[in-house]
Amino acid sequence: MASNPAPTAEAAPIPRHVAIIMDGNGRWAKARRLPRLAGHKQGVEAVRRVSRAAREQGIEVLTLYAFSSENWRRPEEEVRDLMGLLRHFLRNELKDLVAENVRLRVIGDYRALSGDLVAMIDDAIERTASNSGAILVIALNYGAQAEIVAAARRLAAAAQAGEVAPEAIDETMFSDALTTHGLPPLDLLIRTSGEQRLSNFLLWQAAYAELLFVDTLWPDFDGEALADAIAQFGRRQRRFGGL
Repeated sequence: MASNPAPTAEAAPIPRHVAIIMDGNGRWAKARRLPRLAGHKQGVEAVRRVSRAAREQGIEVLTLYAFSSENWRRPEEEVRDLMGLLRHFLRNELKDLVAENVRLRVIGDYRALSGDLVAMIDDAIERTASNSGAILVIALNYGAQAEIVAAARRLAAAAQAGEVAPEAIDETMFSDALTTHGLPPLDLLIRTSGEQRLSNFLLWQAAYAELLFVDTLWPDFDGEALADAIAQFGRRQRRFGGL
C-alpha cells in the first residue's frame, strides 16, 4: 500500500513591505579612522546590495530612510556630501532600476532640495513610473510628524470645504492622505547600529509593524542580514490586537 507523503512545513511568511532606518555610517568610518564621507559612501553600496537582495527575497516594497528633515542640522559640508552621493546613486542606478522593472517612489519634501537634484528625482520617478515589479521608496527630507500634520490639514481643509464629513474621517481615509498611500501596510521596520528608536520615521505606518533593532552598522548590512531579519519576522506571531 502506498504511504502518504510526509507533511511539509509551512513556508515562513515574507513581509510585503520592509522599511529600514539606515544608521551607523559615521560610526563605521570612525572605527576605521576614516572620514565620515567614507562611511556614507559605503552606506550607498549597502543600499545597492540590500535593495537587490530585497527583490531576490520576494519583498514587494522596500522603504529606506535616506535623509530626515532633522538631518539639515548636520554640518553643511556633510549635508553637501550626502546630496552628492544621492546624485551619484541616481545617475548610476537609474538604468538598472528601469531594466529590473523597479518603480522608484520618493516620500518627504524632496522639492526643498536643490533644483538640479529635484529634476533628477522627478526624471527617475517618471522613467520608472510604468514599471510593475518591486517598489523602492526613498525617504528624503522626511519627517513623520510633519507628514501626519500635513495629512490632518488636508483633511481639515476638505471638511471645511464640504468635500468630506468630519465624522466620515477614519483610519483608512487618514492613511490615504499620507505620502505612503497605495503601498502595502508596513510589515517590518529594521534599524541598524543598535539604536532603539524610530527617529520620526513612519510613525503612523509602524502602528502594527514588527520592529527589529540590530547591532550591525549599516555599511555592513547585506543580503544575509536581511534574510536573517526576514527569518525573525517569520517566527513572530502577529495578533494585531487580538488573541
